[in-house]
Amino acid sequence: MTDSHRLTPAPLVRRTKIVATLGPASSTPDMIRTLAVAGADVFRLNFSHGSHEDHGARYAAIRDVEAELGRPLAVLADLQGPKLRVGTFVDGRVTLGKGDRFRLDLNDTPGDVHRVKLPHPEILSAAEPGSHLLLDDGKLRLRVLSRGEGSLETVVEVGGVLSDRKGVNVPDVILPIPALTEKDRRDFEFALSLGVEYIALSFVQRPEDVEEAREIANGAAWIMTKLEKPQAMERLEDIIRLSDALMVARGDLGVELPPEEVPVAQKRAVREARRQGKPVIVATQMLESMITSPTPTRAEVSDVSNAVFDGADAVMLSAESAAGQYPREAVEIMARVTARIERDPEWRTRLHALRPERDGSTGGAIAEAAWHVAQAVHASAVVTYTQTGQGALRIARERPDCPVLALTPDDDTARRLAVVWGVRAQSVGQEMPIFGVEGVVDQAVELAQYEGFARKGEKIVLMAGLPFGQRGSTNTLRVVDLP
Repeated sequence: MTDSHRLTPAPLVRRTKIVATLGPASSTPDMIRTLAVAGADVFRLNFSHGSHEDHGARYAAIRDVEAELGRPLAVLADLQGPKLRVGTFVDGRVTLGKGDRFRLDLNDTPGDVHRVKLPHPEILSAAEPGSHLLLDDGKLRLRVLSRGEGSLETVVEVGGVLSDRKGVNVPDVILPIPALTEKDRRDFEFALSLGVEYIALSFVQRPEDVEEAREIANGAAWIMTKLEKPQAMERLEDIIRLSDALMVARGDLGVELPPEEVPVAQKRAVREARRQGKPVIVATQMLESMITSPTPTRAEVSDVSNAVFDGADAVMLSAESAAGQYPREAVEIMARVTARIERDPEWRTRLHALRPERDGSTGGAIAEAAWHVAQAVHASAVVTYTQTGQGALRIARERPDCPVLALTPDDDTARRLAVVWGVRAQSVGQEMPIFGVEGVVDQAVELAQYEGFARKGEKIVLMAGLPFGQRGSTNTLRVVDLP
């Protein structure tokens, strides 16, 4: 990726990026290439399913497609996290009625209509009278009446059929359960050995959960916190501050929050992530009907549009691309919807209205100035030379009208920026610091023209840091006329 002439000219026609999950329907090299050509910028490896061998083969195929297309593709390893489940029943299932008493305990005996094993003593010790337990993705709801030694006595508030090993959610209690299981730790190390750009962390309740993941990654990958627990919403600012990126995982979040609260949480999370300059993905059920249908519902299109209007960096496909019958069509629809919304004047008006306040940093001030200058001179692109990606994140935070071209000496940085709003990143090798700012200008002009972002007689705005080689030193702004 270090040779600019390997680039495939492809003007950026949309700012919002697309994340596609790989699975049985999309694991062949041909399909991965098809999804990338259709518009996927990031590929998600879901470690809740598949073996290390499966994920290794998919990762290798992604890198082959990346080399063929000549543009960076990011890989996101999504860890499973703790899975809390009830035990088994004598007959495989029971029917619980509203008002029934039901006990959860540590007894290994198969359950019946009166009780079942809950093999998670942390829940039994943390729940208090009045706490709620949601079973089977929230289809059943129990309220705790009392806590005994290794057991909870509950009353059924919402009944239904409960079968073997269905999931348990505890929305109103912080559970003393680590975000990383032993399986997650093995998957984490394997994902790092592959060289993925992002590790998605599930079951985050506290900032300390993110700190632990950061220590394990040790800079080898960026940590993407999945927002799926109500407890995380209470510490949202601190959690985002410790994260490199955020995913609003509305599936799990929607189980533990009342449905009317999920859109509010989504907007708050997107707004706060943007304020802190961290990439944010909106995920889950965006085009769910396309698992079995070649076209989405109008409500789903509106859902995707809403995320784009809010300024999310990326929108994500889960089962639609991993196991659905129409993975290519799902990516194409996502690309069409995002591109269409971004052509609407209301979209631009809302992005300007939602621009965050100054963050007080030198780099932030340069990025804000670049936004104003680009507006004033009608720049065709903002070009930033960045070693760590922070310069690109800062200008993306401002949501400029023109595309952002990020030049970096590092392949990993270029790939990490594939998820960032409006940024087309390219690795240009290690030679730029040697040639100084004029060399950066020449390289910026060449790539901006080659990529189709700017033509002769137009202007670009250049952001860089001097002296070169000093990380996080964005302090230079320059307007360049293309000869």
